[in-house]
Amino acid sequence: MAKFLLVYHGGGMPESQEEQAKVMAAWGGWFQSTGGALKDPGNPIGQTSTIAPDGSVSHGGGANPTSGYSLLEAESMDAAVAIAKGCPVLQGGASIEVAETFDVM
Repeated sequence: MAKFLLVYHGGGMPESQEEQAKVMAAWGGWFQSTGGALKDPGNPIGQTSTIAPDGSVSHGGGANPTSGYSLLEAESMDAAVAIAKGCPVLQGGASIEVAETFDVM
């Protein structure tokens, strides 16, 4: 079974408690729908810093900053993408980058 990193870019946070409850319910439904493929639901990401090869540091994300992540296991990239398509972060205007990871250590 391959491991995949879902990287969320953009999107927004719910503004009201009612909207927040609705979004959390959608996330709970998605968690259940993954059938155990989701290994770490992840979290939103706050402030970021980027370290360049020369050691210089810039604060904030690039043109398409990361806003959160999740980890899952799936049989293939196509299967991981199919699972990611159901993620509620898409309803909030975010996009999802799906990346296969490799065990090397």
